[in-house]
Order: sequence, then C-alpha cells, then structure tokens
Amino acid sequence: MTDRRPLLRTIFDAAVAAAHPDFVLSPHLRPLPKGRVICLAAGKAAAAMAAAAERHYLDELGLDPSRLSGVATTRHGHGVPTRRIKVIEAGHPVPDEAGLKGAEESLHLAAGAGADDLLLVLLSGGGSANWIAPVDGVSFAQKQQVTRALLRSGAPIGEVNTVRKHLSRIKGGRLARAGQRADIVTLAISDVPHDDPSAIASGPTVPDPTTLADARALVTKYGLEVDEAVRRALDDPANESCKPGDPAFARAQFELIARPKASLEAAIKLAKDAGYDIVDLGADLEGEARNVAADHARLALDARARGRRVAILSGGELTVTVRGNGRGGPNQEYALALAGLLRDTQGISALAADTDGADGGAGSADDPAGALIDESTFAKMKALDLDAKAYLDNNDATAFFAATGDLLLTGPTLTNVNDVRVILVDG
Repeated sequence: MTDRRPLLRTIFDAAVAAAHPDFVLSPHLRPLPKGRVICLAAGKAAAAMAAAAERHYLDELGLDPSRLSGVATTRHGHGVPTRRIKVIEAGHPVPDEAGLKGAEESLHLAAGAGADDLLLVLLSGGGSANWIAPVDGVSFAQKQQVTRALLRSGAPIGEVNTVRKHLSRIKGGRLARAGQRADIVTLAISDVPHDDPSAIASGPTVPDPTTLADARALVTKYGLEVDEAVRRALDDPANESCKPGDPAFARAQFELIARPKASLEAAIKLAKDAGYDIVDLGADLEGEARNVAADHARLALDARARGRRVAILSGGELTVTVRGNGRGGPNQEYALALAGLLRDTQGISALAADTDGADGGAGSADDPAGALIDESTFAKMKALDLDAKAYLDNNDATAFFAATGDLLLTGPTLTNVNDVRVILVDG
C-alpha cells in the first residue's frame, strides 16, 4: 500500500495557502485617506488580516501610527501580535462575552468615523459568531440559545445567518449604517457557497435580501425552541435589516479577496501534478455530510472498478443534523461515512477538513480540522472492532478517529474558505 497521506496533506495545505491574508490582502488595500484608517475586523482570519493591514499602512505607506486604530475580533486561539489594532479573542461557534465586547467597540468606532476617514472592514468566516450584538429586548443568553438551536438543526449557513441578522445590531448592513459618514471599504474572505456578500459574517456592511418574515419561517421550519423575547424581536419591524438603496451604503464598497474556488483550484493543480485525472465537483457543495459522502463513495468505487486513477475534489460547506450526543463536525462525519462505505476497498484514500483548522468542535484552538482515511484506517477498524455506523448514529466521529489515530490536527490556519475534500483512487 502506497502511503498517500503526505500527498493529501500537501493538497490541503495548498488550498489553505491560497487564501492566507499574508498572500491575498495587500493588493486590495486602498490608498491613504485624508483622515484616519479605522480597521474593524471579524472572523477567524481577523487578527491575521489586521496585522497584514498594519504592515501595509505603517511600513509600506508610512502612515503615522496615530492615524491608525481599530479592533479585530477573532476566534479563541487565532490571535496574532498587532501594533495599533486591538485584538479580542472571542467564542465560536457559540458566541461569548468577549464577542459582545468586540461588537460594541466596533460599533462605537464606526459611529465615530468622520467624512475624511477610511472605515476598513475586514471579514472572514466566523464573523457571525465573533460579532454578537443582540437587538433590544433579547438577552445575550437568549441569543446564545438561538445559535445553539440553529447549529443543531442542520440548517445551511445561509439560513442560520438569516435568523442571526434579524436579531443583531451589527449584522445585516447595520455596521455600515453606524459608520456611514466615512468611506467604507469591506474586504472579505468568503466562507460561504456561491460567495454571497450578505452571508459572509452575516453581511454587516452590505444590503440584506432576507427579511424578518424569512427568519420567522425558518424558526418554524426547523421547529426551533426559542424564548418568547426572540419571537417578539422577529415580529418587530424595527429589527428589519438594511435593504438596497439604504443611505448606509452610499459610500460603501465591497470586494472579495479570496474565494473557495481559488483554493480548490490550487488543490486541483497539486493533484493533477501528481498524475491524477481530476473529478472536480465544485467549490459550493451543500447537503447532509453523510449523504454527500455516500454519493462520493459511489464515484470512487466506480472509478476503482474501471481501473481509473482519479482525484475527486470538492469544496463548500456540509451540514450535520445532530441526533446523537457525540463530538465532531461535518468533515469528520463525511470521513466517517466514507470509512463505513469503503472499509473493504483497497487503493482509496481520502481527506476531509475545514480550511480554518477547526471542524465543529467546542471552540478550542486544538479542535480537529477533519480526518483522513485509507487502508490503515480500515485495518484498525477491524482490529479494534469499530462499527462506523454506530459512531455515525451517535454523531461521534471525533471519538472514532481518535481511536484509529486519523484525526487531522492543524491548529488555527488564520484563514477560512470552507471545506476541502479529496478522495484519491489509485486504480
């Protein structure tokens, strides 16, 4: 058996590197304004983006440090050293008190921005949880409870953010409303299928096409148990998000600086260079992780039966409808489902991981990024008498792969362009 793990890891690392702030941010930063540069960043790449912005303005353009300020709110463990921009590490996926502080400071700085200032908003995946500013009448604990219910429901990220946006004073264009006297430039690393600006970090500086009625319908659709205060908030017209044509966007620009597609293309190049025919399933896959795994297992088994040497690659963001009480995330669950379906097969190996370095988990910096499988996994399953289906039924992929030794542990990568999944079939 040829060990394909080093190649799988190299392919994954190439996808991550293609979206790192050190590589993608600087070419998009704007010239010096007459006034100040006020940097507001949120998400898993927020601190790295802020540090890159500091290097650009302070070192390359020679901006007087007194004219640069800001706050970057990122996930715990994702902070990096900065000089002028304050870094706050906050909860993800469930928000915490630090996220409250980061959002309030960001809204305060935006409101203080003047006509000559540049309000530089740097967004990446995770910003929705990092910036938490509940609407009036909804407590922080109630907002946390809604977030937990949404995460367990299996709702895709766009639907999750539709509800979040209508319970927030910063999401859904409201940050732009707070800072509308300044020029607002938002530079974003996309972590959402189809790169919808209103879904990235819940669109704090762009118009929101979704409505309060949409949010109410999703609460009903998923049978979410929410407090009465939340229901009242979703009935209150004052909590409608900012729509196209709102004066908040008169001086606002939005630009994507990294997309999942570019990272998938970097991964594809490495697989092609290694001699594999490519099956490109696209960067925008959505769906239940175990169902998508079943589809991909069929593709791999068909290629194996035909004696083809192929690499099956995909991106996007899968979901898990939580029915058990185990631990894991959509990439680990996908890999677990694959392991169960391919357990008697030779010549197939796979990796599924989140480019931010954390797949599900409890919000710790050392949560697994995902998992790998190959023939050694199948051998350990037999030796340890591990029943993949039982672990899958309990949504306990982390425990399964901890037992087989197949968890992918990368630590924070300081970017986030969603998932990368690679299946190598060696004919």
